[in-house]
Amino acid sequence: MTDPLYELLAPYFDAPSVSRPATISNDLVTNKYLNRLSTLSLSSITSQEPLSLAQSAHSTLLSIQSLSSRSNAAVIASADHFSSLEETLPLLADEAKKLQIQIPKLDESAITFSTTYSRSTENEVLDRRKRALLMERNADRLSDVLRLPTLLSSAIFSLATQGASYTAALDLYSHIKRLHLLYSDSPLVDSIYAQTEHAMHDLTSHLISSLRQPNIKLAAGMRTIGWLRRVAPELEAASKPKGNQEGLLGYMFLVCRLSTLVNTLSALEPLRQLAEQESKARLQRTPSTTKVSVSVYQGGQQSERYLKKYIEIFREHSFSIISMYRSIFPANADDPAKSLFKSSSLESAQDHPGQEASPSALATFPSYLTEVLFDTLREYLPNVQDKTSKESLLTQVLYCAGSLGRLGGDFSLMLTTLSSVGSEDPENMDDQENSSDLEWVEVMKKHRELAGRLEALASGVGTVKRADRGSSLRIKS
Repeated sequence: MTDPLYELLAPYFDAPSVSRPATISNDLVTNKYLNRLSTLSLSSITSQEPLSLAQSAHSTLLSIQSLSSRSNAAVIASADHFSSLEETLPLLADEAKKLQIQIPKLDESAITFSTTYSRSTENEVLDRRKRALLMERNADRLSDVLRLPTLLSSAIFSLATQGASYTAALDLYSHIKRLHLLYSDSPLVDSIYAQTEHAMHDLTSHLISSLRQPNIKLAAGMRTIGWLRRVAPELEAASKPKGNQEGLLGYMFLVCRLSTLVNTLSALEPLRQLAEQESKARLQRTPSTTKVSVSVYQGGQQSERYLKKYIEIFREHSFSIISMYRSIFPANADDPAKSLFKSSSLESAQDHPGQEASPSALATFPSYLTEVLFDTLREYLPNVQDKTSKESLLTQVLYCAGSLGRLGGDFSLMLTTLSSVGSEDPENMDDQENSSDLEWVEVMKKHRELAGRLEALASGVGTVKRADRGSSLRIKS
């Protein structure tokens, strides 16, 4: 129906016949309109259809104008691109051919790369990359490890300044030692351990210097020796195969405390110089110069003052040194009832047959202290001319001997070596030579009498207390 109607209306179209299609079988819009037109009446076609067509044409024209105004730039750009499409397409074809040629080479390179850098094969580049990635992942841990020497030095410095415990620093040092044992092949860990050892040497020096403090207590001394055993275990292990159980720590402790004693006694240098002047004046006196030198040599008063202070300091420090040593190194201390002057070489030889015995440091130290004391007494005691003053000094020496006697180091019998010590005054030389041998005997008798009185008094007080307690019990009963 549409084709005959289309042929009937075709001569009346405005478009030329050349541009019109011969049939409308494929034109859906035209077919739809012709089907609608065949359903209208003649009056509708002549009266209403022209108005509808004019309205539709006007609406279409407005839509085209609006579209052209909105899409003007896009249309122009599309036209430009379309005009250059004739040149672009041949270039694209040439590049596609080149790509087609290069694809085999690319495939070959990809196979070579995958073969070279495969995880199943060893490659230096891959190893460096793995190490770099591993370092990146563990950057925080490495930073913490690198800060360990600085942290240890800061801890040692702060604790040394505040006088606090070194437990935290020693724990940190133990951690670094474990790292060094686990990663002994690492240059980084070796460098950190070397820096740590330098810091620990400083700590060891500070601990050793702390043993030289004048007023060190037993608790502080035991803590310091305990820290030294952790910081420098080689000091404790040294000399043990020879039969000496304390190693070098015992020797070092005695040397430090002896240095403290010497430094304390050096504070008496002004008095010693005055006593030295009295000694020179005494030795230079002759019958003709006795009256002249009496102003310099006044019966040994300065020597008496010097010896009193010297013996008192010696007594306190010697007792403190030996008692502290016996408390810190109990395995090396002999029985208190035994003499400290007895060498332990025989016992060590029995414990370690076939080896040269090394005596304990405490076996010879008291005798050395005693020799130091008696050298001073031999030098300055002759200056003291007053018998009462000299007896007072000898009594003070006996108290010192008794103090060490509580630790097994009684040297009271060594007073016999002072029996030949006397005045060199020509007028009184003969008399004092006859009485010098009995002088120390009298002093010891008086000292023992006084000690006996004190013991009797102490026992009497105890008896009175027990008697009072018994009588009170009887009254209650």
